[in-house]
Amino acid sequence: MKDYQAYMIDLDGTVYAGSQRYPAAKRFVERLQAAHVPFKFVTNNTTKLPRDVVRNLADNHDIHVTAANVYTAGLATADFLDQRAGATGKRTVYVVGEIGLRQALAAKGFTVDEDHPEYVVVGLDSDVTYEKFAKAILAIRSGSTFIGTNSDSNIPKARGLMPGAGALVDLVRYATQTNPIFVGKPEPIILNNSLAQLGVPADQALMVGDNYHTDIEAGIHAGVDTLLVYTGVSTPAQVAQETIQPTYTIDSLDHWDLQEGPVD
Repeated sequence: MKDYQAYMIDLDGTVYAGSQRYPAAKRFVERLQAAHVPFKFVTNNTTKLPRDVVRNLADNHDIHVTAANVYTAGLATADFLDQRAGATGKRTVYVVGEIGLRQALAAKGFTVDEDHPEYVVVGLDSDVTYEKFAKAILAIRSGSTFIGTNSDSNIPKARGLMPGAGALVDLVRYATQTNPIFVGKPEPIILNNSLAQLGVPADQALMVGDNYHTDIEAGIHAGVDTLLVYTGVSTPAQVAQETIQPTYTIDSLDHWDLQEGPVD
């Protein structure tokens, strides 16, 4: 097995499921910390800021990290649009999303325009309304660039598999007949940015997650080895049907040794 120099780790379904603790994930993170192996939680969650993710991990899951260990699809979207806008001055946006996404965009100098924004960004929004969708759809039909934070159809929660950002994006896509530019997993953008921050090349990092169609495909697209843990969305029967298999699969993060790889 490779001696991986850094890890990128999904959250929902990998480290926890809503309020449900995954004790094996806590032990896995503590092994990384004890071995001084750099890692980032790379999550498609756009509803929270890194500090909120850190607080949730500490208060509800007894996992203790810093904001530097967290990279959300909200941050990745803001970084992507910041690079795209450059010095053009075109930094207006209409957002279907929550505080994590809104603040990430504001920190990059984007301002809200409900009528003629340069970009319409659609992410997870638990308070979404018909009117929010209507404004987004009308703007895209008038020429605004359509950005989707991520394509997750569902997210694992204690209640079960709840609607994800991709479900909201698909409604807007259907109503506008326009395909969005996606930023989060499974697109490589979010992993490439994470690798740059970690200072590690793709062939020396490992992507860890529970969802083949987001976490594992993101790793494949970014040229990163992958570890699928069967604690969330994907099942062994589903993964067996995929043409490209994960580099490794395990049933629990307790079954991963940092030096030896999968163990019983």
